[in-house]
Amino acid sequence: MPYAPIPGGEIYYEISGNPSDTPLVLVEGGFTQMVGWAPDFIEQLVGAGFLVVAFDNRDSGLSTHFGGPEDIDGGYGLEDFADDVEAVMDHAGLASAHVAGRSMGGMIAQMLAIRSPERVRSLGLFYSIPGRDGRYILHGEREELNSPQPRFPLDELLANALAGQRAFMPHGDLWGESRWYEDETRRYVTQSYERNYAPDGAPRQWSALKRAPERLALLRSVDVPTAVIHGREDHVLHWCAAVDIAEAMPRAELHVYPGMGHFFPPALIPEFVAVLLRTARLAERPAP
Repeated sequence: MPYAPIPGGEIYYEISGNPSDTPLVLVEGGFTQMVGWAPDFIEQLVGAGFLVVAFDNRDSGLSTHFGGPEDIDGGYGLEDFADDVEAVMDHAGLASAHVAGRSMGGMIAQMLAIRSPERVRSLGLFYSIPGRDGRYILHGEREELNSPQPRFPLDELLANALAGQRAFMPHGDLWGESRWYEDETRRYVTQSYERNYAPDGAPRQWSALKRAPERLALLRSVDVPTAVIHGREDHVLHWCAAVDIAEAMPRAELHVYPGMGHFFPPALIPEFVAVLLRTARLAERPAP
């Protein structure tokens, strides 16, 4: 089991695919372990010719946790998350890679590209935001994340997750795959619970996000092919953030999908893979 060393800890990661294939680093969102990526997505990326590197962000899964059950601030920031990605790339022997992240993971990918542009060949930014503009944030202040987190037994955790999944299925499930989401929710919750159920990391990741620097102006200098992807029915982060990001970045392509919320519709997974592949291929051409 590979672990990349970082100051004060280590980051757990896994690699899927042929070592000679094109490297793609996946950066998961907040409060979520790396097993949040659907197996279908990983398999299709590998089938498309990517060497996929996925990892647990700090304070999640098998990576180091920067505090205990009562600690709500780990003392780190978005910059440290970006440094963790570099640490994984270093340990995996990757001088550079294509990078895709969703939600908080998209914010981390932005920060990586801003701070270390030589490490990033292309970007895939799924439902992320470039700062804390009030137009972007639909989930409120999340006061529940400003205090130690309760722990639940697996059956109660599953019930809560399934109830949340059903409540936020947008507009009568436009993509017609609510059963897939239920199965995927059960898989993720059970797998993450068995790997390392540690909800105390969520407030510490949230504390880091609350002090994240504004990035929109900085993204104007990120000159790599970028796919910006968002759902029109996202109830967490408004799709206008995707428009702002795409307008700011000189080589960005914007994709906004009706009926898609803050999740990956399984019907769109092949398209997302194709978009990431096309974006990666654009990086092989010189900028105009």
